[in-house]
Amino acid sequence: MSTTSKASQRIAALLDDNSFVEIGALVTARATDFNMKPSELPSDGCITGYGVIDGNLVYVYSQDASVMNGSVGEMHAKKISNLYNLAEKMGAPVIGLLDSAGLRLQEATDALNAFGEIYMKQTLASGVIPQITAIFGSCGGGLALFPTMTDFTFMEEKSAKLFVNAPNALAGNEISQCDSSSAQFQAKESGIVDVVADEASVLAQIRELITYLPANNEDDGNYEICTDDLNRVNPEIADCVGDTAVALSILADNYNFFELKKDYAPEMVIGFMKLNGATVGAVANRSEILDEEGKVQTKLDAVLTAKGCEKAADFVTFCDAFEIPVLTLTNVKGYEATMCSEKRIAKAVSKLTYAFANATVPKVNVIIGKAYGTAYVAMNSKAIGADVVMAWPNAEIGTMDAKLAAKIMYEGQGADVINEKAAEYAALQNNVVSAAKRGYVDMVVEAADTRKYVLGAFEMLFSKVENRPDKKHGTV
Repeated sequence: MSTTSKASQRIAALLDDNSFVEIGALVTARATDFNMKPSELPSDGCITGYGVIDGNLVYVYSQDASVMNGSVGEMHAKKISNLYNLAEKMGAPVIGLLDSAGLRLQEATDALNAFGEIYMKQTLASGVIPQITAIFGSCGGGLALFPTMTDFTFMEEKSAKLFVNAPNALAGNEISQCDSSSAQFQAKESGIVDVVADEASVLAQIRELITYLPANNEDDGNYEICTDDLNRVNPEIADCVGDTAVALSILADNYNFFELKKDYAPEMVIGFMKLNGATVGAVANRSEILDEEGKVQTKLDAVLTAKGCEKAADFVTFCDAFEIPVLTLTNVKGYEATMCSEKRIAKAVSKLTYAFANATVPKVNVIIGKAYGTAYVAMNSKAIGADVVMAWPNAEIGTMDAKLAAKIMYEGQGADVINEKAAEYAALQNNVVSAAKRGYVDMVVEAADTRKYVLGAFEMLFSKVENRPDKKHGTV
């Protein structure tokens, strides 16, 4: 492997020192149309091989933009397909480092077929081995499907471009008006990208992500020794009802929470954490974003949105495929009420509900604030299959806000009656105790003690087995 190209430098930075073994170094293009000479295409513009990250086997391909702009031709694609074959046999992740002009036009239908072969490999590998892509240069046209068919996508913040149609090809748009191919657009608007950072940070964060992921869907040895206090008490978590990304970092071993898609639908938090050394996927509602000093930077509405539901549903589906337990922190009062949202919200919430209900991994829900209506039901409630549901003492569980319920039930009555009935409704229906009496909440725990109770629940659920009706797959 040449050590001078960007493609090889990225591999070296990604993997443990001196661990990379190249496969197919001498492969070159067969095409001779348009005076193409195979001898001029080292590795056919794609370096492939395997190595380790913190001792974990991974397979890597890195596109070399210095060779025909990294364009994908027949042999280029065969090298990637071969890598997938090895990864599936060994049950290890595939990491793609993308920097390519896209389809190699000189190879015409051979290149077109090559794209399809990679799509097929990605499809077969989905849910079997983790797939990660990182974009460092151009990733356009049909190549844009590579990252979107994988599980996690990283993007370099300045030079990377991800698009199906270039910004100038969009009716009424020009790149200076809206660069729809930029990392910021793809992370904030489309939700395709999980992490945006500089190149060094992207590679470092992929290394970190690998430590949370199992090697494959049957890997049951993805644990590490926990160096944190299993009975740690954290009274400060009670102040983090709004910013649950902070709350999750407090609950996690050594305060490490790996958040994904941070800029997309920020009202819904997703990411990975370790609890007693085992990986857990976390999903939480968020109504505030705190700055580094702990002050409220942004206020959000505590509601389910279409984007937030889709973001969480995809994540829960990934966790279920790879036997990763799921923790939820619930604080939701309803649904977003806008014309734009109304077009998608019902389908999006059904997708979220289905993802939680369909998942057979251990599922724990902690109700930390409001839990109103069917929005609460969709957030991993007992009714749709949560194994253990906890609630903080001051949580509110019910059909809706007590004052609003009183106004509906006692329409036309005076303010005194409304206030009196609202107080009665809150006492009878919206408190944690009434939900616990009916078995909808398994235990009421003090906020400060949440970590030890959540740890205990997942320990108890470690060997969970749940059988479902035989079917090919669901259709939601």
